[in-house]
Amino acid sequence: MRLLFLAHRVPFPPNRGDKIRSFHILQYLARRTPVHLVAFADDEADFDPPVAFTDILASCTILPRTKSQKRAAIEALATGTPVSLSAFANPAMQAAVDRVLPEVTSTYCFSGQMAQYLPVGGPPVVMDFVDVDSAKFAGFAEDTRGPMRWMMRREARLLGAFEHDVAARASACLFVSEAEAALFRAGGAAGRILAVENGIDSVKFDPAAEFANVESKYPPGEGRGPIGEVAVMGDGPLPAMSPNWAPPFAGVDGAGDSNGSPLIVFTGQMDYRPNIDAVTWFARDILPLISKRHPAHFAIVGRAPTAAVKALAGDHVTVTGAVDDVRGWLAAAAVCVAPLKLARGIQNKVLEAMAMARPVVASTAAAEGIDHADTIGVADTAQDFADRIATLIETPDTAAALGRAARAQVVRRYGWDARLAPLDTLLGLAP
Repeated sequence: MRLLFLAHRVPFPPNRGDKIRSFHILQYLARRTPVHLVAFADDEADFDPPVAFTDILASCTILPRTKSQKRAAIEALATGTPVSLSAFANPAMQAAVDRVLPEVTSTYCFSGQMAQYLPVGGPPVVMDFVDVDSAKFAGFAEDTRGPMRWMMRREARLLGAFEHDVAARASACLFVSEAEAALFRAGGAAGRILAVENGIDSVKFDPAAEFANVESKYPPGEGRGPIGEVAVMGDGPLPAMSPNWAPPFAGVDGAGDSNGSPLIVFTGQMDYRPNIDAVTWFARDILPLISKRHPAHFAIVGRAPTAAVKALAGDHVTVTGAVDDVRGWLAAAAVCVAPLKLARGIQNKVLEAMAMARPVVASTAAAEGIDHADTIGVADTAQDFADRIATLIETPDTAAALGRAARAQVVRRYGWDARLAPLDTLLGLAP
């Protein structure tokens, strides 16, 4: 067995949802068989992964992806293809795949955008769609008006047809949750459609673990950007030391900012539309309701915040930008939140907060697909979110017990090796 692992982003470092999944799957497969990685990179830092990562691979080919979204849209309209495929269409990538294919006996294709490089009649393919992307664009269309609504509907229709065509050719199609797999089946897709869930590294994400002590380029509290000196933190790493580390303005375990305000934390990639919509809704509609009972502080923790996200920063909202270690922020939170109105698959941000033994309040969409056994709170209206969070702040013993139960559930249910064991059978691998 020799495997081609084809990915739309280099699976390292595992610092965002898709890369967390691809990293652990690649690592799991490379322990069992020679793996040739061919992937795009859209970040300069990803072009030179560490030797510890490349040493597990039989070969590693990384190509830049520089096509703008505008150019991708123009090409898609001209050729009648989905923008999602046009954005990742690259002759150099096709040439790289063609060079590796004769060396392999099977292919693991991560993300539907990369299926365009798979030849008909080539080696058997396990297609990891992760989420039903066409359904995501259909959801975007419902919340969009004007020409963009037409574009989103077009994307949903064309991408859905492409997904079904790929499914008919693949030996198996994987999704991150049974809910996503069921949605794909209900849409009329044929073939072997299975759920292989995400896991969580519960040793790393442990409130008792030793977090890396990282020297910061920016002193605590010294921010950058157009919003404010303190409200917007620098993009460099923050100093972190467990179990006593906390953000510059916060105490430990939700003790709050310098005014004693409890800390509420959201984590995620902050140029991703569902995350942008979630924090905007929380800061503008939910936080004021909580503040009627408690003067809480909301931290938006994640790389690449857009101008719209930075504009939310103020006396009671912090926008961090990239942080070196998200665990310190989670450990300092009184409550972690995931108020996503549109979410696909399993939300790693929820699993990470659960593993850190923090109480979590999430939307139905964000909680769907996670076997949380009622250890997290679920809310869908601004008032319900505010009430649940305020109650957790008012009852710290109950909140702590809920956090401990959430961690116990994660440890029991979401170990990576257990979640990925079905791949052995699908690919004919020896453990």
